[in-house]
Amino acid sequence: MIVDLRSDTVTRPTPEMYDAMTRAELGDDVLGDDPTVIQLEDLAAAKMRKEAALFVPSGTMGNQVAVRTWIKPGEAVILEQDSHIQFYESGGISAHAGAMTWALPSKNGVMDPADVRGRVTAGNIHTPATQLLCLENTHNRAGGTTIPLETMAEFRKIADENGMKVHLDGARIFNAATYLSVPAAEMAKYADSVMFCLSKGLSCPIGSLIAGPAEFIERARWNRKRLGGGLRQAGVLAACGVFALNNLVDRLADDHRRAREFAEHLNTIPGISVDMSGQQTNIVGATTDGAAVEWQSSLEEGGVRCFATGPNRLRFVFHREIDDERLARAKEAVSAIRKELSSAH
Repeated sequence: MIVDLRSDTVTRPTPEMYDAMTRAELGDDVLGDDPTVIQLEDLAAAKMRKEAALFVPSGTMGNQVAVRTWIKPGEAVILEQDSHIQFYESGGISAHAGAMTWALPSKNGVMDPADVRGRVTAGNIHTPATQLLCLENTHNRAGGTTIPLETMAEFRKIADENGMKVHLDGARIFNAATYLSVPAAEMAKYADSVMFCLSKGLSCPIGSLIAGPAEFIERARWNRKRLGGGLRQAGVLAACGVFALNNLVDRLADDHRRAREFAEHLNTIPGISVDMSGQQTNIVGATTDGAAVEWQSSLEEGGVRCFATGPNRLRFVFHREIDDERLARAKEAVSAIRKELSSAH
């Protein structure tokens, strides 16, 4: 039995998704007439309570299109220093948008509003105009942590006071909403635009959505085209998204429960630990006393896949394909690996 905890992107479509793909009404989305894509975009906009939405191939493209649509080259963006846009998108924010970035530290992925306020620069002959604030909820590298709603409100106030826009990288926004017990729109309302992924906890094979004002989405459509993101009979993929948004959001609580149970188990094993104050959603970030790559390699041999995200840091991500049986297998494997590593040293 392989227990794949590398990411929630490893999930395969459900049988219902395969069925929906075969029955999807199709058109040409680049020409604007794929009915299933239109259905998905309307549903996404409604879920986020925004005027419109745009289907894109990936979350990275969604973020890049949004940033490029909101700002001009040479303008500045404030974001968290380990955010996905800053850390994992291959420098796209500078390559595609020509943006200057102010990258700020955080606690558990949540920047201090006072730091954000202090980093805003006015555009003049000396300094770039800070035009955009990017937030990530949940925060990937911080271990799936959420930004509290009251802090989101503070960020919104700072942006309004300084004539800035707010873009929310909500790749796992439904995980955040599940943790906070609110509709996803309650977080999205503090942002001018929001991106969320279908291919993470929602089990779709591909795809993300950007939602925001209708005029913004129309300009974003141009930028999607410029980046090569126009797809033809994309309704085959969009059908999976429609099913996921209607049927797979509520079950995310099961992933959170299993992640917490796994984290609690890790804290019973010498040499590996989890800060439970940051254990909120489906990602478990564990600290190891030895090299994390050794743990990763040994766990792989034991049938459990994960990622070393730092010299002494492991990441485990729970998703729809990890049931209670696989959770139990993962717990057993970590316990066994600890004994092996101890005897080897």
